[in-house]
Amino acid sequence: MTRRFQIFLITALLLLGGESNGQDTTNVLIVYYSAQGHTQAMAEAVAKGARAVSGVKVKLLPVAEATTKDILAADAIIVGSPVYNANIAPEVQKFINSWPFEGAPLRDKIGAAFVTAGGMSAGEELVQMNILHSMLIFGMIVAGGPNWQQPFGASGIVAENPFQTEKQFGKVEAQFLAKGEALGRRVAELARR
Repeated sequence: MTRRFQIFLITALLLLGGESNGQDTTNVLIVYYSAQGHTQAMAEAVAKGARAVSGVKVKLLPVAEATTKDILAADAIIVGSPVYNANIAPEVQKFINSWPFEGAPLRDKIGAAFVTAGGMSAGEELVQMNILHSMLIFGMIVAGGPNWQQPFGASGIVAENPFQTEKQFGKVEAQFLAKGEALGRRVAELARR
């Protein structure tokens, strides 16, 4: 091995393998829209997972309260939306459309998505992918969940048996909240590195 390659390899390992990004605090922004409380419940689970990572500061905001300053200050941005006829909620799309583009200020930030849907195969993966595609346009590095069971992020089903909870405002089954929590933890760990 040449000396130059050894130096390169050591530098790469130090940059990629460390526990921290060199900052004292890593900022994770979780933004969501929720008309019936389901997506908010998922957002809170995602935030719980992110807060479990040492050195991470989590900001959890409804989409109407998120600002450009919040976006620019974040090391990771996790966006949540209900599924509307296999589409992203208009409020979430409007939020994404407001992100600063000139000069690529979101480049290399970590991005992820979570959704809630009425039923299985009702468009949850399409909406997750729409959010992730938008993040890719901004030069973000997108992440899914920690395993093959949630490759696009996290999703919860709320109005189809056996998961029908629509009469219980904001209730999401524990198994879906656990996926949200796992997504938050994974994104926070990635951002911390």
